[in-house]
Amino acid sequence: MAKIGIFFGTDTGRTRLIAKQMAKKLGDVADAPVNIGRTTLADFLAYDALIVGSPTLGDGELPGQSVGLSQPSWEEFLPQLAGADLSGKTIAIFGLGDQKKYAEEFVDAIGLIHDAVVARGARVVGRWPTAGYDFTTSQAVDGDDFLGLALDQHHQPLLTEERINTWLAQIQAELLP
Repeated sequence: MAKIGIFFGTDTGRTRLIAKQMAKKLGDVADAPVNIGRTTLADFLAYDALIVGSPTLGDGELPGQSVGLSQPSWEEFLPQLAGADLSGKTIAIFGLGDQKKYAEEFVDAIGLIHDAVVARGARVVGRWPTAGYDFTTSQAVDGDDFLGLALDQHHQPLLTEERINTWLAQIQAELLP
């Protein structure tokens, strides 16, 4: 059976913890989560089913060295996909953000990653309803849905586990049909 690859970018470690929680809930169908700044393009492309996650930093930016991280992250990894063909890959995206402090760029990283992988042929699954969140705008929104799972560990941490459980149940069959 094929496994799900889980890749994450992080600033404070919250996204890593969520990725580890997802891997534990998925059990044997997922490999251990890998920091995107510590992997190769070949390792990423080895999976046909992926869960990828990222926080949104500052003014709607991906984590990376230009925003003060000491290690490479999504900002440095996504340009490596420029020549890659992601056709046949199914990707689910989750993102962490602060809907009150950053209401105008809440979980923008989901949208940035979504656009980058779709432009290279990937199929993205795992839309999540915007109901229950209080934000102004987001690059991660299409209609009434986020393009992936939106989590706010600052203001809604008690909803996280239920949201993860529901989302994983939704995407698992699409990732591993």
